[in-house]
Amino acid sequence: MSDIIRRDPRAEWIARNRLHPLHAAMQPVQTSWMGPNGVMRKNVHGIGFIGPNGIKRIDRSGVQQGRTVKRSASVEVQLPLHRVAAPAFYIAVVPDMVGGRLSSHDRDLLGLAHGLAGQDGAVLAIVFGEHKETAFDTAGVDRLLVMEGIEFAGYCPEQRVQGLRAVDNQFDPRHWLLPDSRSGGGELGRRFAASIGERPATRVWQVKDEQATGRAGAGLEDLARPVSRLILPTAECAEPVSETRHEALLVELSTAIARSLPRIEDLGAVAVDPALIPMAEAEFVFSGGNGVKDWALFHRTAAALGATEGASRVAVDDGFMTRDRQVGASGTWVTARVYVAVGISGAIQHLQGIGACDKVVAINLDPTCDMIKRADLSVIGESAAILDALIEAVESYRNGAKRDAA
Repeated sequence: MSDIIRRDPRAEWIARNRLHPLHAAMQPVQTSWMGPNGVMRKNVHGIGFIGPNGIKRIDRSGVQQGRTVKRSASVEVQLPLHRVAAPAFYIAVVPDMVGGRLSSHDRDLLGLAHGLAGQDGAVLAIVFGEHKETAFDTAGVDRLLVMEGIEFAGYCPEQRVQGLRAVDNQFDPRHWLLPDSRSGGGELGRRFAASIGERPATRVWQVKDEQATGRAGAGLEDLARPVSRLILPTAECAEPVSETRHEALLVELSTAIARSLPRIEDLGAVAVDPALIPMAEAEFVFSGGNGVKDWALFHRTAAALGATEGASRVAVDDGFMTRDRQVGASGTWVTARVYVAVGISGAIQHLQGIGACDKVVAINLDPTCDMIKRADLSVIGESAAILDALIEAVESYRNGAKRDAA
């Protein structure tokens, strides 16, 4: 067996999340600390292990240390498996899959679907085209249907509606859930509702006691109605699944999907200046703080990466960035898939503003700062040298890709 200690990002996230039911179990036991007068103190109750007869033992030779259960973030958390062998019904979810991965909005939908499925139903996720997601099981997916093919590539709402109708004919889901978002789920949900003759419940933020509550009146009022078969929920409609893992068994359609004549030709994605993207909507945010000494290099790195620029409050107060680029509770709350913090120590207001980011990368000289503790990936060193190396790596990668294409 290898002696290499490998990180478990999920366990580290649980150790940071005070609301998670396994948070207490993931906290390390403090055995020593510095007293107020500079003398080291030891916690005698935190030393030792529980023997087979339930009596606590203290082994000073170190032979028995392998038996000690170390409650640290490196311990792998094995969530209980939720298995539905013969589902009584299905709850169908069509996630947006922005960038080929589940977004926070998608995970909220799966949490809502898990609540509607209960113990007898199964959550069926329908994904179009290729994806990069590897955590369908921990997100709450019991059955996974992937519709691949050139006909589902790009913008093709008519063809996707045909695929959803084929799923509806075969699995007959009790409820359909599509995100009411601007990433495609809102439009696809309304098209599908018109196709099957259903009246959808839109902008739903709560489903409780057989009632679906959605926003109305320009977002100023709530409208409650009986739970319909097709629901278009908003973000934070439910808590994402975090206490169970699911099978995510692959299923297939038994019939061919009818081909739809495209009325719109997809010419591909249009390049957008990252500086014009609002930070609240940006997928990739490159943020600088007090530790950045060369701001010209910082701007060149952000341009090379194609990221939207952000900043901490200290950098904004010092005049290096405009106020609309401030990230944090007193600035803008960001939900980026990747957030890079350069020279940011991690004040509590800043950490609150990036709480919904999927992956956080920290570049800092201080390995003990709060941003390093929050980050999924940390780089310890001088920011100028790291940014120079990053620009060089990006240019080398792009030049290699151009040569391969040629």
